Amino acid sequence: MSIKIAKAADPVESLRAALPDALLDTKTFRDELTLIVKPESIISVLRHLRDTPGLLYNFLSDISPVDYYNPQGGYDGRPERFALSYHLYSMLYNRRIRVKVFLPEDDPRLPSATSVWPAANWLEREAYDMMGIVFDGHPDLRRVLMPQDWNGHPHRRDYPLGYEQPMFSFNVEEIAKHKPFAKE
Repeated sequence: MSIKIAKAADPVESLRAALPDALLDTKTFRDELTLIVKPESIISVLRHLRDTPGLLYNFLSDISPVDYYNPQGGYDGRPERFALSYHLYSMLYNRRIRVKVFLPEDDPRLPSATSVWPAANWLEREAYDMMGIVFDGHPDLRRVLMPQDWNGHPHRRDYPLGYEQPMFSFNVEEIAKHKPFAKE
């Protein structure tokens, strides 16, 4: 008995044929393909990449948000402040692909990918917690790393930094003045 496996297809051509309005741009860097798609088409694109014979990107390995905020203004040539990348892998064809969407600063939101990959649950919660990206239709969108009453999103580039000066042999007394020590 032989199993027939469809020949590996070109994801760009397949996506242009199936969803012609979804694809905005493609980038290739070091043999890694990135598809830049419209935010409103993300679920259709992800389903197409997962379910189409010849593609079968059946493993969601990561969802990673990026903040392109520049304190001097603008987003360093990007169309929007935030981007969200879905890193997909086809186990059958041993291929990787990145699907990227850009999101506006004032209301960064996308439909949840949990209907396509249940594993997106925790990855979306982390993006929500750290960057403030809202996922519509998410089954349990709440903070996962920061306390529930935390104000702000720590991975945003305009989030205020808190720091502690490192202690060296020459500044021990100065640093010790500001340390909380147990009272006897």
